[in-house]
Amino acid sequence: MHAVIVALFVVPLVAVVLSYVVPVKVGPPVSAVAGIASFGLCVALVSTASAGTEHALGSFLRLDALSEVFLLATTFLYAATAVFASGYLERPKGAAGERYSRRFWAGFNLFCAAMVAAPLMNGLASLWVAVEVTTVVSALLVAIDGTDEAIEASWKYVLIASLGLSLALFATIVMYYAGSSFFAGSYNLSYTNLLSGASHFSPGAVRLAFVLAVLGFGTKMGLVPMHTWLPDAHSEAPSPVSALLSGALLAVCFYAILRYFQVTVRAVGPGFPRALMAGFGVASLLLAALYLLSQRDMKRLFAYSSVEHMGIIAIGTSFGAPIALFGVLLHVLAHGAAKGTAFFGAGSVVRKFGTKDMDKVQGGASVLPWSATMLVAAVLALSALPPFGIFRSEFLVVEGGLSSGEDALSAVLVVLVTVAFFGLSWFTTQTMLTGAPASEAATRGAAAGKDGTLARGEVSPWIVVAMVAGLAALVLLGVHLPGDLTALLRHAASQLLPGGTSTRGVQ
Repeated sequence: MHAVIVALFVVPLVAVVLSYVVPVKVGPPVSAVAGIASFGLCVALVSTASAGTEHALGSFLRLDALSEVFLLATTFLYAATAVFASGYLERPKGAAGERYSRRFWAGFNLFCAAMVAAPLMNGLASLWVAVEVTTVVSALLVAIDGTDEAIEASWKYVLIASLGLSLALFATIVMYYAGSSFFAGSYNLSYTNLLSGASHFSPGAVRLAFVLAVLGFGTKMGLVPMHTWLPDAHSEAPSPVSALLSGALLAVCFYAILRYFQVTVRAVGPGFPRALMAGFGVASLLLAALYLLSQRDMKRLFAYSSVEHMGIIAIGTSFGAPIALFGVLLHVLAHGAAKGTAFFGAGSVVRKFGTKDMDKVQGGASVLPWSATMLVAAVLALSALPPFGIFRSEFLVVEGGLSSGEDALSAVLVVLVTVAFFGLSWFTTQTMLTGAPASEAATRGAAAGKDGTLARGEVSPWIVVAMVAGLAALVLLGVHLPGDLTALLRHAASQLLPGGTSTRGVQ
C-alpha cells in the first residue's frame, strides 16, 4: 500500500510536467488520465483505510480513514473536472492560445496535486505548506482569463486568503508551543505526536491555536465573516476552476480544521471546539440562505451555496454525535460531486448563452437537452432532495443533532436549509425549464438557428460525460453506500470523538 500512496502523491506532479512540455493538444488527455488514475489509486486505498489501519511513510506522508475521505472527494473531482475541461475549453488558436492552454493545464494539475497532497501530509506544518500552495496556484487560475473582473477577484482572493493563512501559520506555531512542555525539547508536529500527547498540552494554548486555525483555514473554507473572497473568485474563474474551488478546496481547508479539532477535543474536551464550530456554522448558513434569495448570477448563486454547505458541515461537527459526524463526512463527498456537477452545467450554459445572468437565460433545457436537465438535477441535489447523497447526509446530521440534545440548533438548521432551498432551486429551475431562448442570445452564443434563436445541441459530449459521472456518484451516495465506504466513514467519524483512536494499527 505504501507504493500506492507514493503513486497517488506523484501522479499529479508528473501530469504537471507533461502538460507543460508535451504538444499542447496532449494536455487535456494527459490531465484526464492523471485525474482518473489518481481516483483509481484512491479507491484502491479504501479497503485498508476502512479497516482503521494507518499507513505512515516516515514523517512525510500518512494515510488514515479521515484523510482517505477527503482524498476520495478531491480525486473524484480531479478526474471529473479534467474530463469536463477537455470539452469546455476552446481549442487553442495561435501562439497566445497555446500559451493559455499550457498555463491552464499545468496550473490545473498543480492545483490538484496540492489538494491531493494536503490530506497525505503527516503533520500540521506540512499541511499548512500544501494549503498555501493551493492559494498561490488557484489565484493564478482565477485570473487566467485576464479580464478586469477576474484580476480584481484574484487580488481580493490573494489578500484575504493570505491573511487567513497567516493566522493559520500562527495557529501552527501556538500548537507547537502548547506541546513543547510535554515533549521537552524540539519535536515534529506529526498527528501521532499531537494526539498521543494532547491531554498533557497547555489548555489555554490549545484553545488559542484552535481559534486561530478556524479563523485562518476558515477563511479559505468560506466561513462567515471570512468568506468575502469566495463569491467573486468562484464567479470570475473559469468553470473548471470554480468546480475545484468549491467542491475540493473548501473541503481540504475543512480537513485542516478537523485536524486541529481532533487535538483540541483531546486536550480541553469537546465543549469549546463544538461551540466555536456551531457559531461559525450558524452565521455562515444564515447569511448564505439570505443571499441565495437574491442572486441572479448563476455562478455567484452556486458560490453562496458553497458557503451554505460549509455552514452545514460546521454545525454538524458541533453536534458531536457519531451519526452526525458520519453525516458530515458523507456530506463532504456528496457536496463535492453535486457542486462539481452544478458548475459543469453552469459552464455549459455560459458557453452556449454567453452570459451568467439567469434573467437572460431562458429555456435552457430546450437548447441544452442533456447538460441543462442535469444541471437542474444537480441543483435539486444541492437542495437536499432525495434520492441524492446530500439528502441522506443532511438527514443524518439532523438526526445526530436531535440525538445529542441540540434540538434548537437542529431546528435552526432545518429552517435555514429550507430557506436556502427556495433561493437555490427556484430561479435555476425556472431558467432551465421554462420559456424560450431570447433571440438576442444568439449573438452571444455558439450557433443560431434559422429563427434567430440558439441552435439546439450540447457544447461538448465530454461535458455530458462529466455530469453523468457526478450525478451517478450522488445517486450512489444517496441510495446505497458500499460496505467499505460505510466502514471508512465510521472509522473517520470515530477519530473526531473524544478519546477516539486514529488507527487500529500502524503499517
